[in-house]
Amino acid sequence: MPRFVLEEDRIHPAIRDKVAASQRAIVQEVQAAVAAHAVVVVGMRANPFPRKARKALDAARVPHHYLEYGSYLSMWRERGALKMWTGWPTLPMVFVRGTLVGGCTDLERLIQTGELAKMLG
Repeated sequence: MPRFVLEEDRIHPAIRDKVAASQRAIVQEVQAAVAAHAVVVVGMRANPFPRKARKALDAARVPHHYLEYGSYLSMWRERGALKMWTGWPTLPMVFVRGTLVGGCTDLERLIQTGELAKMLG
């Protein structure tokens, strides 16, 4: 599955460091959480779908780590960086054993089919 990402040689050398450093801290924070926890949910306040994903995990008795980044009017740049990094357009972003599995509906499907339990061993 190829993803369209602007090739480095198409970014002027004078701005490459700026592009590479843009919102690096939040991406590194999520990467660290994904490495440290079997299940990670990345969400935001006021969006009902991260809450719904967490409730589905709780109902399935699956421990998870939650990261919350702002609301509709705050931290949108940071969330944008996460969307660019993952290629996933919405929140929540659910990671299982380091793999992005999608959002709330995708997670619910994994729970219902038993695939989540298989992924978690």
